[in-house]
Amino acid sequence: AADSAISEGVNILILSDRGVGESHAPIPALLAVAGLHHHLIGRGTRTKVSIVLESGEPREVHHFAVLLGYGVDVVNPYLAIDTIAAMIDSGELADDYDSAVAKYLKASIKGVVKTMSKMGISTVASYRGAQIFECVGLNRQVVDKYFCRTASRVEGIGLNVISQEVKIRHDDAFKPREVENEALDAGGLYQWRADGERHLFNPQSIHLLQQATRLGDYDLFTSYSELIDNQSRDFYTLRGLMEFKFDPADAIPLEEVEPASEIAKRFKTGAMSYGSISKE
Repeated sequence: AADSAISEGVNILILSDRGVGESHAPIPALLAVAGLHHHLIGRGTRTKVSIVLESGEPREVHHFAVLLGYGVDVVNPYLAIDTIAAMIDSGELADDYDSAVAKYLKASIKGVVKTMSKMGISTVASYRGAQIFECVGLNRQVVDKYFCRTASRVEGIGLNVISQEVKIRHDDAFKPREVENEALDAGGLYQWRADGERHLFNPQSIHLLQQATRLGDYDLFTSYSELIDNQSRDFYTLRGLMEFKFDPADAIPLEEVEPASEIAKRFKTGAMSYGSISKE
């Protein structure tokens, strides 16, 4: 459809998920944008059109930054804006609509500019399509097709799992609810929730660490360490997916290993700053 539209002289392509309904689930916004972007590059027509994304998915700085990095020209985060309107209507926001939306857009733009500046990029034209990211958790087939030439050091899920996750979220959104205005699951992506996303630092681990340091109790610290180590093994982190390749035949005698008490003497709290300005 995009190729035929371009051949007919169209110079703006709009990707929209407003057609989502009970029987239609959306393609993930980044997957759609990156797929179209690279398809047009392959056809030699990318510079002939601008890509506009109209989606309810992007809502924060990271979303906008990644979408720009994979070729989008304009983003209309309509659901985020509609949510602001709903919060004003319900009294959760004490502001008028135009002012609240302007603040949201200003904060989002400033966040993207800050993200760009950390990479030494000063214009959005240089950032758009630059793909200065690394894929974590996607398999090579997905990366090669949709995120071409993006660094990816570990494998991961493919389109089949991505589609399953989309279906899970879609089914949850459209399932029958006992209460008409029942809120959707918060998910716990940023803040720990008992039934949400698992966090390496949770109430139990934080409590153990605080108590161990306040009381100087090494046994409590050992419990904290064991909890963190066990969580890592439960696939909380990339490290938890790996094991050391250890050959006992190549082991170093323990008496040849420098004790921790001696190693700690060389620790410096300002090591990073010291290293960046020293002759070494």
